[in-house]
Amino acid sequence: MATAACGQDQTTPEYLNARHVIEDGQAQEVRAFSDADHWIREEVWVETEFDSDGDGKLDRVHAAVVRPAQTELSDLKVPVIYGSSPYYAGTSGGLEHFWNIDHEVGAEPPPRVNQPAPVLRARPGISNGFVEDWVPRGFAVVHSSSPGTGLSEGCPTVGGINESLAPKAVVDWLNGRTTAYTTPDGDEEVEVNWATGKVGMTGTSYNGTLPLAAATTGVEGLEAIIPVAPNTSYYHYYRSNGLVQSPGGYPGEDIDVLYDFIHSRDSDRREYCNATVRDGLMMENMDRVTGDYNEFWASRDYLNVIDNVKAATLMAHAFNDWNVMPEHSVRIVEALKERNVPVQQYYHQGGHGGPPPMKMMNRWFTRYLLGVENGVENDPKAWIVRQGADRLEPTPYEDYPNPAASPVDLYPSAGGMGIGVLDVVSSGDEGQEMLVDNASFDGEALAKAEWTNHRLLYATPVLAEDAHISGTATVTIRVTGDKPAFNLSVWLVSLPWTDGRRGTGGVITRGWADPQNDTSLWESTPLEPGEFRELTFDLQPDDQVIPAGQQIGLMVFSSDKEYTLRPKPGTQVTVDLDGTSISLPVVGGSLSFQSREGTN
Repeated sequence: MATAACGQDQTTPEYLNARHVIEDGQAQEVRAFSDADHWIREEVWVETEFDSDGDGKLDRVHAAVVRPAQTELSDLKVPVIYGSSPYYAGTSGGLEHFWNIDHEVGAEPPPRVNQPAPVLRARPGISNGFVEDWVPRGFAVVHSSSPGTGLSEGCPTVGGINESLAPKAVVDWLNGRTTAYTTPDGDEEVEVNWATGKVGMTGTSYNGTLPLAAATTGVEGLEAIIPVAPNTSYYHYYRSNGLVQSPGGYPGEDIDVLYDFIHSRDSDRREYCNATVRDGLMMENMDRVTGDYNEFWASRDYLNVIDNVKAATLMAHAFNDWNVMPEHSVRIVEALKERNVPVQQYYHQGGHGGPPPMKMMNRWFTRYLLGVENGVENDPKAWIVRQGADRLEPTPYEDYPNPAASPVDLYPSAGGMGIGVLDVVSSGDEGQEMLVDNASFDGEALAKAEWTNHRLLYATPVLAEDAHISGTATVTIRVTGDKPAFNLSVWLVSLPWTDGRRGTGGVITRGWADPQNDTSLWESTPLEPGEFRELTFDLQPDDQVIPAGQQIGLMVFSSDKEYTLRPKPGTQVTVDLDGTSISLPVVGGSLSFQSREGTN
């Protein structure tokens, strides 16, 4: 963190002629840039290319700038570190106004009670984030509030096109292609004569989504992004393989709930926004009955516009993030690799959030914003924090998934109400086993149970050697039920379950699916009792080492108390074991087991 150099003489050549200092491929703090008392601070309203609140005028977004004094006192031009968010001005609250999830799968849900209108969010400034890290290194820092939040005009749309075009407008302004004003409704313009035009964006969660959203516009000047735990598809956030799903920790949240939470701008256009976006577009298309994919969700999936991305991307995520799950980052990285966009990945074993080490971020922005040939593009492509290691001390790898990983197929044998066997060979004659849905039991209780008819559990023999899983596990399951719609949940676990922490017995990864969507995410086909459907779907990406002495378990159950709808107990789900398997990406391509007697 920089220390403000108060009382510096602004007339000295050292101060006036301060320039960037690069060491070890990184921009260093410069004493003259660290003079916080004389940083230039200004607030502007940038004109966009859209009118999302229907008032007949182009919306303006509120932005704030902090830059070194030398950009005013000399001819110094600097690149920009930029963050955009719907949260900067504070939120409207009301996250308790969730959907009721206690109802049958495929049924119309009870009506949701919308939250009351909040008070106006009108505090000055936007955010102090990034300022003390980057201004002393010779960057300007810009923040902006998303449409319909804080003092930004427009409607929040939670992934709509205006949320991509709003940060694009700020990048355009920094490159002299659009206009900013001193007020939201005035005509006094604010020029930019201090910026190089090169912009890097970063942020976490929703704030990490918006750098990618801006990049999908292909805007010139956005050279690099560092999204941290970004939501890259609102369908994948609120649905899973056709199933209505909640993000971890927020059962009953959906896209309209998030809309209310971020809609902090109280204006005469508020009623229009609510009626048009929340009560119109969202209620007509979000579909909590079937959970199917549709054009509404497709328009909020950034993978569908990934061809426009040119910004060098340093992606950061956690493999134990059950809010914005790791598939959000992995799917984008894989697409960018195919398009030869510069990519580097950083993953850790914690929960939601957690940016890369400052050194990694600095090298990335120094290379792509300052144009310093520091060789970052030749660094290892993946940096992964191993279990138990400091989050800021990742291990370098050639890539993620680990190129040395290859599929290992495992097959269940009968006995899943206790713990059946999961092995690399299949007898092909295991028959069927049935479970009874009961959402009152959570996944941990089911995994720890010695015997229960509420799940089926199959475990490998005890591992004789550590097993390094790197990539995305895929499950194939042949299943039927006694109702036309039911939840299907699959967990991969490490046994014996201890405290649930990674590497010590607990969840490895998991996934959810709707058997009605066995052939298409776009259309559900109700089940006939006794009619088997075969599904193949991915679990969440992962990279962890399961230690010798543990067992890898495949657990199949119906309703997941933490993530799915919670129908009344009693639905009977039957699994055809001979049509069920899981493919694990294992480094080295094999698993080593102890003998049944416990000897190697």
